Amino acid sequence: MSHNAFVSREVERLLTGVPVSDGAGVKLKRVLTHDLQRRLDPFLMLDEFRSDDPDDYLAGFPDHPHRGFETVTYMIDGRMRHRDNAGNEGLLSPGGVQWMTAGRGIVHSELPEQQDGLMHGFQLWVNLPSRDKMTEPAYRDIPDGDIPVVQAKDGVSVKVVAGFAEDTVGAVTREATQPLYLDIALARGTRYDAAIPSGHNAFLYVYDGELAAGERGQKVVAGQMAVLANAAAGGVSLQSADGARVLVIAGRPLNEPIAQWGPFVMNTREELDAAFEDFRAGRF
Repeated sequence: MSHNAFVSREVERLLTGVPVSDGAGVKLKRVLTHDLQRRLDPFLMLDEFRSDDPDDYLAGFPDHPHRGFETVTYMIDGRMRHRDNAGNEGLLSPGGVQWMTAGRGIVHSELPEQQDGLMHGFQLWVNLPSRDKMTEPAYRDIPDGDIPVVQAKDGVSVKVVAGFAEDTVGAVTREATQPLYLDIALARGTRYDAAIPSGHNAFLYVYDGELAAGERGQKVVAGQMAVLANAAAGGVSLQSADGARVLVIAGRPLNEPIAQWGPFVMNTREELDAAFEDFRAGRF
């Protein structure tokens, strides 16, 4: 496809991650915040955790509940052990992804394993449609080697966590939200047109280097998120003079009411009350 045939979405707005503390005091950058849930439906939250100081992350995320959505944890560096109240346990290694469907309820812990060194990764929350919110909880632990990487062109590699890229099917597909989750590495002086389904809400997050997005060449630097305009377009053009690493994330909106209380995401206040009651009564 020649460049003049590819129509790119433009950057609608730029946002910078907000430092927050979560779990037992883990320092995070909250990239997709609560006020963007409608605009970026079906996505509820994106956190980046990145530190070479174990004090920032070693306490981890002790037992905490979830209901009504999916969590996607992607490790770039470091390891994370998870356990839940159904006896499941797993270890996420560098490059690996855990796709967890909380469904009707799960209580789990996520604890970093290493004593020193870099801990870097992301957690994305993906909403579930109302019909699936009370489904049985499920996990998929996907090691780095099971996630396809496409050499899209010279100097551009695309790791396909979910959805499709260059006719390659990602490690995860979901019918309701049809998520696209790409980790794209651009070498210096390269350009790549990333395809995004036209009806999807989409954003990108640069986590290393900087790039220019869209035909207008909006500069996006590490630590910035760009919300992409919903337009009749094939996807987004990315260009980097000095090299960049960027997540491109998109999904089909559910267009359902969102009722959230912390780790419970339902459609109505009554369902939230029920979730809180069930959790208190130990029914998760």
